[in-house]
Amino acid sequence: MIQIKSREEIEIIKEGADILGRAHGEVAKNVKEGVTTASLDKIAEEFIKDNGGVPSFKNYNGFPYTLCISENEQVVHGFPGEKVLESGDIVSIDCGVFYKGFHSDSAFTYPIGTVEDKTMELLIKTKESLYKGIEKARVGNRLGDIGFEIQQYVEQFGFGVVRELVGHGVGKNLHEDPEVPNYGKRGKGIKLVDGMVIAIEPMINLGTKNIVQEADGWTIRTQDKRPSAHFEHTVAITKEGTEVLTTHKYIEEIIKF
Repeated sequence: MIQIKSREEIEIIKEGADILGRAHGEVAKNVKEGVTTASLDKIAEEFIKDNGGVPSFKNYNGFPYTLCISENEQVVHGFPGEKVLESGDIVSIDCGVFYKGFHSDSAFTYPIGTVEDKTMELLIKTKESLYKGIEKARVGNRLGDIGFEIQQYVEQFGFGVVRELVGHGVGKNLHEDPEVPNYGKRGKGIKLVDGMVIAIEPMINLGTKNIVQEADGWTIRTQDKRPSAHFEHTVAITKEGTEVLTTHKYIEEIIKF
């Protein structure tokens, strides 16, 4: 069942999303060659707690960290650890904040040092596809309009759209109905209505769309072990217009592409 949010509830989510955006910014200051992904996780957890939030992901279904950190061929749900970031890597950082009873959720994929041109194109086009999907997230449209827009945009560059992992509703629970696929057909799926809050999160692969799960039971990687990019925003769909509740502005003050 889709949980419709009041204006007051949307404002609470937006407040929590500001904490989330600033946490991403603190992490972004430290995303560079020579740092461990575990150190980034510590920065995020401390910032969120210091600012009145709770990390949404930590202990969610047993997930042991604040951040999902997914490198190179990892799509999502990667574990932070003692791996040191190196030039040529890409790293997706996904985070959520629970604040005053509501969650927010966003992700950004970083290039480390100098990455291959085709990999950089993957990051740029995946990020662009997020905003193309958001443009279709408005009252009266359908879920298929969002997925179609993302899919047709990235596939023209030869990239693969992950099918098994999707966006989702966000609210009192981190994952709510409806599922928000990154593929689909125009005019198909649930109609978008005033008060829906959803996370739109393209997960796009340089090669095949196919994925596999690693032995840790969490990490998802591409089947062909080629890179994958992931960008995400939490958005509110209202009769006044669509509002992006999360922000990448604190990240983009540090890294621009």
